[in-house]
Amino acid sequence: MRSVPGDAGAGVPAACGANEDVTVSAAYEGFGGRAGRTFAGSEPWWPERPQREGAPNVVIVLADDLGFADLGCYGSEIDTPHLDALAARGLRYTDFHSTPMCSPTRAALLTGRNSHSVGIGHVAHSDPGFPGYAMELSDDCVTSAEVLRDAGWATLMVGKWHLAKDSDCSDAGPRHSWPCQRGFERFYGFLDGFTNLHHPHRLVRDNTAVEVDAYPDGYYFTDDITDEAIAMVKGVKASDPSKPFFLYMAHGAVHAPLHAKAEDIAKYEGRYAMGWDVLRQQRFERMLELGILPPDTVLPPRNSEAGDDVVAWDDLPADQQRLFARYMAVYAAMVDNVDQQFGRLCAALEELGELDNTYFLFTSDNGASREGEAEGTTAYYSHLLGSVDTAADLARIDEVGGPTTTPHYPRGWAMASGTPFRLYKINTHAGGHSVPMLMAGPGLQQHAGGLRRQWTHVTDV
Repeated sequence: MRSVPGDAGAGVPAACGANEDVTVSAAYEGFGGRAGRTFAGSEPWWPERPQREGAPNVVIVLADDLGFADLGCYGSEIDTPHLDALAARGLRYTDFHSTPMCSPTRAALLTGRNSHSVGIGHVAHSDPGFPGYAMELSDDCVTSAEVLRDAGWATLMVGKWHLAKDSDCSDAGPRHSWPCQRGFERFYGFLDGFTNLHHPHRLVRDNTAVEVDAYPDGYYFTDDITDEAIAMVKGVKASDPSKPFFLYMAHGAVHAPLHAKAEDIAKYEGRYAMGWDVLRQQRFERMLELGILPPDTVLPPRNSEAGDDVVAWDDLPADQQRLFARYMAVYAAMVDNVDQQFGRLCAALEELGELDNTYFLFTSDNGASREGEAEGTTAYYSHLLGSVDTAADLARIDEVGGPTTTPHYPRGWAMASGTPFRLYKINTHAGGHSVPMLMAGPGLQQHAGGLRRQWTHVTDV
């Protein structure tokens, strides 16, 4: 307690002085009013919140394992009209780079720093005990969510986090490297590296596990997080229409297991019977037409490195071709649905009158995944342990993509997804880290439909 002047004379302790003495203790540090011994002798004070009326909103959408050539505006045959429209009113980057793996990209994206410098030098699972590999965001880094929250933005996140050790991802915590402890005021999604999109295994809302006895028929995680994102934004605007928001939408799609809705799969059934060699060539030619690639670009030969090699499609037996084409149809359906949900989000923002006052950034955390290896699988979890049973997979072909399977496609499709680059996610070749990036928002209309060819990196965001 500090002595202050009062009716009892200078230097009299505040607790013993006259009614007008001000009591000041550590609890009142930063208080701009006057706290006297009585209410009548006190003056209230409220801290001023940052006022950001008219400030733009920020939406970052991060796909998972999406290849450079998987969007229509980058040469793909997959229907992505809403993302194509984003490109048409903004910019496409043709030399944008993530890291080759997911957690490091997420750390770099949210901090603007090299992922090793913030403790995420590898995929976040366990701490091996070396600097740069704690597998949780370090205390000395600041996330974009923390900066924007303190500056007056509402900070919202849905989807995949993957910036905490496995041992910290249960409801018991600890939670120091969870989204709500790193700047996000709201969170709905999962903390792990991937999940089942039909039946997510461990969802979290803010800091609490979501208890689910059974998911309803037709449940799909990509739709669910879009519903949640829209509800969060509407909640912010209902509470304070002038408050801007930062939404980080980190999809679980299109990471394996490859899950999609039946109606989306049906749309692509039969489209990929021509195989990955023809698909790769077709995408390459469209990329040249769109100006994504320089006109003198030469398509490299099929990947041939041991362990990364891709067999010629025409050399595959007919039953394998049929199965492998189904895998790719499911993958395309996932990409299509990501686009559909982006369209839903934009429609909601337009309804709120916020679409034209929002900066959008869309990209992927790394290149296309080769984890399905040479033959793909209907059982991703066992496949990671080296088990392959093509005959059993063929017997389940009509179930591929549904809730009874956990599929992944063969790496030949990953090669096509990464056209024209070599190799895949995890590799330091361009196929591992050259990814699409779209940006649009206020002030960029004059550059609508433009291409940016300068080398850029996820830390530049």
